[in-house]
Amino acid sequence: MIVLVVRLVEFSRRYAPFVAAFLLLAVVAIGALALPHLGIDTDTGKLFNPNLPWRQAEERFDRAFPQNDDVLAIVIDAATPDQAQDAATVMTRELSAKPDLFREVRQPTGGEFFKRNGLLLLSTEQVQKIADELISAQPLLGTLAADPSARGVLDALDLMAQGPLQADTPVAALAPPFRAVGAAVESALAGQFRPLSWQTLLTNGGPSPGPSLQVVVAKPALNYQVVEPGRKAIEAIHALAEKNNLNTAHGVRVRVTGPVALNDDQLSALREGAGLAAGVSLGLLVFWLALTVRSARAVIAILTTLIAGLVLCAAVAAAFVGPFNPISIAFAPLFIGIAIDFGIQFCVRYAAEREGRSTAEALQRTARGVGLPLVVAGAATAVGFLSLSPTDYRGVSDLGVIAGSGMIIALFLNLTLLPALLQLLRVGGFKEAAGIARAAPLDGWLVGHRKSIGVAVAVVTALCLGLMVRLHFDFDPIDLENPKAESVQALFDLMKDPDTSPYTLDALAPDPAAATDLAHRLAKLPEVEHAVWLGSFVPDDQQAKLDILQDARDLLSPTLSPQPKPAPSPDQVLASASHAATDIGLLGSRGDQPSAQLSDALSRAVRQGDSIVPLLSSNLAQGIGARLDDMRTSLNASAVTIDSIPPEVKRDWIGTDGRYDVKIFMKGSARDPKALQRFVKAVRAVAPDTSGTPIGIQESGNTVMRAFAVAGVLATAAITILLALVLRSVRDVGAVLGPLMLAILLTLATCAIVGMPLNFANIVTLPLLLGIGVAFDIYFVLRWRAGEHGLLGSPTARAIVFSALTTGTAFGSLALSQSPGMADMGKLLSIGLFFTLICTLFVLPALLGTAPQPQPQAGHA
Repeated sequence: MIVLVVRLVEFSRRYAPFVAAFLLLAVVAIGALALPHLGIDTDTGKLFNPNLPWRQAEERFDRAFPQNDDVLAIVIDAATPDQAQDAATVMTRELSAKPDLFREVRQPTGGEFFKRNGLLLLSTEQVQKIADELISAQPLLGTLAADPSARGVLDALDLMAQGPLQADTPVAALAPPFRAVGAAVESALAGQFRPLSWQTLLTNGGPSPGPSLQVVVAKPALNYQVVEPGRKAIEAIHALAEKNNLNTAHGVRVRVTGPVALNDDQLSALREGAGLAAGVSLGLLVFWLALTVRSARAVIAILTTLIAGLVLCAAVAAAFVGPFNPISIAFAPLFIGIAIDFGIQFCVRYAAEREGRSTAEALQRTARGVGLPLVVAGAATAVGFLSLSPTDYRGVSDLGVIAGSGMIIALFLNLTLLPALLQLLRVGGFKEAAGIARAAPLDGWLVGHRKSIGVAVAVVTALCLGLMVRLHFDFDPIDLENPKAESVQALFDLMKDPDTSPYTLDALAPDPAAATDLAHRLAKLPEVEHAVWLGSFVPDDQQAKLDILQDARDLLSPTLSPQPKPAPSPDQVLASASHAATDIGLLGSRGDQPSAQLSDALSRAVRQGDSIVPLLSSNLAQGIGARLDDMRTSLNASAVTIDSIPPEVKRDWIGTDGRYDVKIFMKGSARDPKALQRFVKAVRAVAPDTSGTPIGIQESGNTVMRAFAVAGVLATAAITILLALVLRSVRDVGAVLGPLMLAILLTLATCAIVGMPLNFANIVTLPLLLGIGVAFDIYFVLRWRAGEHGLLGSPTARAIVFSALTTGTAFGSLALSQSPGMADMGKLLSIGLFFTLICTLFVLPALLGTAPQPQPQAGHA
């Protein structure tokens, strides 16, 4: 093997112009051919093997309900339910008018069906209470129906005051609505938009019926060929919201979440500051390289070789793997972090050999000295990465193929292009390349205390193994998102309410009878809040409720259909305000504080004049007309059967294959991993083929753990076999792998101590640490076998230290990322690299002991 390496390096030196020109032109040509085929597929659903049972269950559900796949959830919350409902209606209408951006837009709990029949879904007692309140408010309703303006609201207030003034009815009942109206008037006086929920006037100031949070679901047209496939649609949503004054200045907040928005925000976080981080990282990388090889020409040679390898590695990905995914795109820093080590090892050795020798002789001696270590390190690292390929976690399997191929490419280029460039650029040597002289005495100390160090290693290993019980895997991918991102904050708000939480499960039933039975059995589970299917929208005790609404409709129909008044002028609004202030002030003069406060506010509004009327009208009367329309519609409810439910509602609950969806809502916090596990386990015991986000979270985590367990076993076995073939010594194989395993244990133990869990992102660092650690240890072991004394003072140690610094610089910047997942990766890499370096420099020499007498290199051919 050494002979082959020496001949290859010598050929590259002798024909340096030809070799360098040929390889660089080939790289340019291959890069030009591959560039058009490079792309990124950000569809995270493709990261796992589609043949996995849980993925097949997801696929079956997605085929049955394609409208639920790759959606955006527009979360609208407002000061009042009126505003939220109106804003949801506006957004649904506006987005539906953009078919080029949105394939489908719908309100899951909105639309004509729920407006008309929503009251029937309440209990009979609740329906009766609402009907009684409406009948009691008949005079107010008549006033508002005839004049749905600020004047109408003020006249209604005046009418409310007449009861205590003329009939001596209790004034305390008016306190809640008077306070609410007073707050709206005070806001207008302060120049603030703070609309009143007019329903407050009908419920004695109590909580207004209906949620103040609405959700509109949109299915955007996605372009997976760009980094953020849903960004254009998300920007359109915000632009339309602003266009329609649906913003915080008008009391409404519109946010976007859902799988598409979460993925886009994650990719945006990765991109944010990436340019600056890359620039700083590159600058430090060049600095460390310059400090390592002490030659601008050598730095140019190393970086040229590195860039050429990166281009060829990308070409391999384009040719044999296909578009990059969010995991395999990490091949670039992986390649740079390890491939640069090959260049540093070669150049530092060359610089040491160059002192007092010709370039030809120095390159030959370098090839003999580091040729076999580089080949073995490159092969072991490639095997380690390629061991990731037969796993069900496609994101990592693709990464394994790309990075494994990259190691072979990097090894070839560092034995051909790099020597040719060193020859052409006439790179010289320097005295310090011979090693770190001050570290030489430490070698003797480590060898002299090897037994004590061995005991310490055993104790540390035992402690690390004991700490493994505290290490856990964070299965929830939301923890990898930027918590400040709009999509994440909106998701957390949705998760606070079981009825809006996306952490639900879905089970499919073949017919209504089976769906009824399944929903009934699931609802009995202590882990389930409730289970809903299409039949859940068929109300119980319908006739009694319809009779109640019929009676209310008969009484209120004339009231709700008066001859409308023309829109008031500003003077008329102020006149009504003045009149109401006077009458309500009479109540205040009797000691009623809410009346006195409202009268004072109205009087000040009147004194301000016409300028306040627009804002006063907005605060008092916004949405009254729409609410009256809703009331008329709800009083005209009719009997509901499954057959009478409209198609647009059925489509959300009956799949394309005719099966019925039973949606299961979790009891407890979806942010509690243990509660989520209990929920999934309980539901699966009843319905094994269930799918949904909680199952996807847990099963994807299990898949990742299995993938890395399998990859770890395969990589360790493959590397062990390779080392056994090269080293032909159980002791030396153990010397290579022992410090590496200790470094990984120390890394994981540190994670357990500081509370850093493993997750989908940072677990990718383990194969990287395996590759770096194997390479470092191989360099030392093979130099030791060659009879080199004083490993810590050798050129090999210098190269390892500076290689660790350049790699640490390349990856340490990841810890500053806005993405928690990428930041965790950077932190874990930094911790792991530190322990890898410590174990290589201080544990490995003690395990090796005194170097043997020089002997022929293993594998010499």
